[in-house]
Amino acid sequence: MRDGKAPSGVAVCAGARAGRLSVVASRVLDMTAMPSEHVSLLPPGVPEADGGHTVVVEWSSEAPARIAELVRAPGVTGLRIRPGAEAAEADDEYWSDEPDFDEDGKPLLPPHEAGGLAGLDLGGIGELDLAHFRFGDPGATSLAAASSDGRIETLDLRYCGIGDDGVAALARSATFRGVRRLHLQSNALTAEGVRALAGFERLRELDLRYNRIGADGARALLAAPFVGSLTRLLLYRRDVSDAGVAVLASAPQLPSALRSFWRSV
Repeated sequence: MRDGKAPSGVAVCAGARAGRLSVVASRVLDMTAMPSEHVSLLPPGVPEADGGHTVVVEWSSEAPARIAELVRAPGVTGLRIRPGAEAAEADDEYWSDEPDFDEDGKPLLPPHEAGGLAGLDLGGIGELDLAHFRFGDPGATSLAAASSDGRIETLDLRYCGIGDDGVAALARSATFRGVRRLHLQSNALTAEGVRALAGFERLRELDLRYNRIGADGARALLAAPFVGSLTRLLLYRRDVSDAGVAVLASAPQLPSALRSFWRSV
């Protein structure tokens, strides 16, 4: 690293201690831009990084077969699935008509078709990212039926339109039993969905921002088996209400650092 700059293609993030910077040796390989005959292999000349590679695939009816091959390639430790052309067409059709909105002014977009997620073989990847693939509870239920080697520790489901039923299905899935970092920002969870999170017994980091879980959701969170092991909890005051903030600020179940944060909110 020279002049504080990281090498090209390498991410830099703030370290957990003393504000130091640490280099994350991982690369994101976008397979949507590669010819189909090459998607089963890493690009020629790209060495395996210590942190592994994340491959990116656009969702389509052919995606499950491509994914099954990619995740078994040497050095691949992460998978990012983007919504495909069919999802874009469905969204365009929605906006071409008179759209509906909820009480908060958010558009009531229909879920993307993703029934094929049930047939995925996720191999031995450690990270799965489906952020912004708006498949809702039906897609989450399908994803819960996917197979893997049980090594997934990071699951990113931001902006996926998932509600309580979808989260409950994922929490019951053996495929996601080892998840330690769960990103659920901007979904449709309530306190009932938070109660279902108890199935993720190994959680260490949890992002629930922009889910109106209320004070009941805060109490449900404190009853989860993982709450005492959390190192990161992302929520806003409006997500839990003033009553929820009071609950979290006085909760002996939370690690002291997190409890202190809620006392200062």
